[in-house]
Amino acid sequence: MPFQRLVLAAAVGLPLLAAPALAADPVKYARYSDGGATAYGIVEGDVIHKLSGSPFEEPERTGQRISVDDVDLLPPTDASKVFAVGMNFASHFASAPDAPPPLFLKLPTSLTGHQADIMVPPDAQNLHFEGELVIVIGERAKEVSVDDASHYIFGVTAGNDLTERSWQGRDLQWMRAKASDGFGPVGPYLVTGLDPNNLLLTTRLNDEIVQQESTANMIHSPARVVSYLSHYFTLEPGDLIFMGTPGRTRALADGDVVTVTVDGVGTLSNRIRWPEAQ
Repeated sequence: MPFQRLVLAAAVGLPLLAAPALAADPVKYARYSDGGATAYGIVEGDVIHKLSGSPFEEPERTGQRISVDDVDLLPPTDASKVFAVGMNFASHFASAPDAPPPLFLKLPTSLTGHQADIMVPPDAQNLHFEGELVIVIGERAKEVSVDDASHYIFGVTAGNDLTERSWQGRDLQWMRAKASDGFGPVGPYLVTGLDPNNLLLTTRLNDEIVQQESTANMIHSPARVVSYLSHYFTLEPGDLIFMGTPGRTRALADGDVVTVTVDGVGTLSNRIRWPEAQ
């Protein structure tokens, strides 16, 4: 276990484990805004215990507590890079398991938090939900092996890789279709101690279940994706990796509410707001 993780575990009273992704006791972190100030905290029940820094540093509990209901939950990290895996479930579109994982980029500016309204560009015509597990990097990773990659995964959160299908089909790259402002809701929490290879993912559209599958069915595992990315990009603490969506998707309309639930993480909820075309 890297020294940074040993310090973190000691600072917040966690057990010292060889692989945080398989910790016995999950820990739930929130990144939130309180009166315009951004802070991190550990969530226990409905209470956030404020930390002195980010979960990737050496945080200590400050003794300050606040209700989850009294803050705005932000994206769980201030990510410098946001990667995404395509075609990672056979129920959606299958990629070859022996080929490199199909990857694309989202922008940090596409990220938004739990319960934030998604303001859709007025010329968007075919916006789809894509509920996903999102991996959170915990420390700098460069040229790591598949066997070692899990040690660089700090935790997981839920995400919605919103995609404008008509733009996706005709633009040179997927940048506009996948990375417009607000097209990357994530949250509500960052959770350590869960096995990302075996979590139930459920997407609901206006309370109707529209996607549900275990991450055990991912074609490219988190460890393989982290290892592959690290050979071309230096991964930093807080960087995010959307791990692909299962099943089928459908077009959204103004006022739709999309929720993405990952067992052990909680439910990410966002309303789609579609202004009239101008």
